[in-house]
Amino acid sequence: MNHCDVLIVGGGPAGSSLAWALRNSGLDIMLVDRSYFPRNKVCAGWITPKVLNALQIDINDYARHNIIQPVHGFRISLMGSEPVKIDYAGEPISYGIRRCEFDHYLLQRINAEIKQGFSIESIRPVGKEWLVNNDIRTALIIGAGGHFCPVARQINNGNKKEIEKIVAQEIEIECTDAELAACDIDRTIPELFFCEDLKGYGWIFPKGNVLNIGLGREDNRQLSHHVKKFSEYLLRHNKLPKNHALKFNGHAYQLYKQTPRHIIDDGMLLVGDAAGLAYSQSGEGICPAIESSLLAASVIEQAQGNYSREQLGSYPVLIERHFGKRQLYSKDNVITKQIKKYMANKLLKSKWFVRHIVLDKWFLHTNSKLLKI
Repeated sequence: MNHCDVLIVGGGPAGSSLAWALRNSGLDIMLVDRSYFPRNKVCAGWITPKVLNALQIDINDYARHNIIQPVHGFRISLMGSEPVKIDYAGEPISYGIRRCEFDHYLLQRINAEIKQGFSIESIRPVGKEWLVNNDIRTALIIGAGGHFCPVARQINNGNKKEIEKIVAQEIEIECTDAELAACDIDRTIPELFFCEDLKGYGWIFPKGNVLNIGLGREDNRQLSHHVKKFSEYLLRHNKLPKNHALKFNGHAYQLYKQTPRHIIDDGMLLVGDAAGLAYSQSGEGICPAIESSLLAASVIEQAQGNYSREQLGSYPVLIERHFGKRQLYSKDNVITKQIKKYMANKLLKSKWFVRHIVLDKWFLHTNSKLLKI
């Protein structure tokens, strides 16, 4: 029988960041993940400088063995329309990373026992502790396993209020220099393509000799059809090399302001996508995952071994204080499709709107403060 003070389920940025934040806590920490690292992970894969600062990552150390593509601008368009290009002077506003590399790098920094290839089969209470797979006893279980995390299912069993999830498909293609040179892309500038119905957007993100292509939408109806149309659009406009098989992989997540997920219970706490914390406008989940883990670490340390629901109650308060109040989806608040499309056609042609609202506010969060614990 294995025993630990804190069991973290999930080895992505949320789980590894929490283990890293608790490195000096004196707690016995174990992290389990069903995959073996490095592993592929569906994600557009960009991070802001705030992420590097929050995790105290030395960019030169990271770049020794991993791709980290500085970003100084974006191209934004409504699919089929002329793009608006926005350039940023000075330091990079974002970086392109590969999740297979980034997640593995973060995992290697933690001071915890790691069990890879470990799937959660059962979680049951034993006194004031939890018994996982009849193998691991722990006082506190952290759900950091993404949208379908088994710990999230345990906490939210019977919660019928959960709305449609965001669904996305993505692929990374390794290209030669000649293939990239033949494409009509700028290898230093990502491009975003908003769907005509404004229910999602596609992207093409160059990272060294790798192209990351994907599309995410607010509904899960005919996603493969939308992805196929987007791929054909990119090929038609010479933005993809033509001799690669496009086999997309999918994932799902909840937007923060639209999910009613409970994020704590006795001896349980959720972070990252398991808690439904992706930014509502962009769908980005890496930064919210990391920041939620830093908040969770402070609550766990202050609990001093008492992980009752009441003692963990400050965590949802901190989450709401940092990310804002949740606003569950309501049809009464939806602008009609015609008005939305009219506004998009106008606003997505405005450099001011694209820079200050779409990029600075929705995607880059340039005015948000660095979380400090």
